[in-house]
Amino acid sequence: MNSYTNMAAGALLSTVFVMMSVSIASEGLFHAEAPEKPGFAIVAEDAPAEGGAAAAAPAAVPIAQLLASADPAAGATSFKKCASCHSAEPSSPNKVGPGLWSVVNRPIAAHEAFSYSAAIKDFSKGGAEKWDYEHLNHFLAAPKAYIKGTAMGFAGLKNDQERANVIAYLRSLSDSPAPLPDPAAAPPATN
Repeated sequence: MNSYTNMAAGALLSTVFVMMSVSIASEGLFHAEAPEKPGFAIVAEDAPAEGGAAAAAPAAVPIAQLLASADPAAGATSFKKCASCHSAEPSSPNKVGPGLWSVVNRPIAAHEAFSYSAAIKDFSKGGAEKWDYEHLNHFLAAPKAYIKGTAMGFAGLKNDQERANVIAYLRSLSDSPAPLPDPAAAPPATN
């Protein structure tokens, strides 16, 4: 070996030795114990074992009754959670999610030029299913539980009244809003 190689190897070994010594010394001086209680707990819901619409828990109060007292203005405020991924404009451009102008009673997976996930396409039954109030209610409560495999990463709106307000707001996003369901009528059976 020549002297330059020896000097380079010595410099490298010296640097590693100094770095290890500083690391060991700093760990001894500034050792931090793990907290007894974490600052906050991250709770993830377990998905139901069997997928599809049947796996989603039915709402405690039928959506027709909730819509009777829903406030679209409060829904517009809650819709801000959705606005980063969905458009509410009449031109209804697609963002990460499809545009939602005139979504109530629109066929599922039918918005122009949007690439829907296979799960949504299967759920739509070729366009036979529509975003009626029941589907919107269950989907917005827990998207991944209602339609297994959906690409929608939103956790859902767990509060019944907030969800009804958002659905009332979505209903207002139309040139001719869909009629409200009769609150006295029995809720339809979900598939």
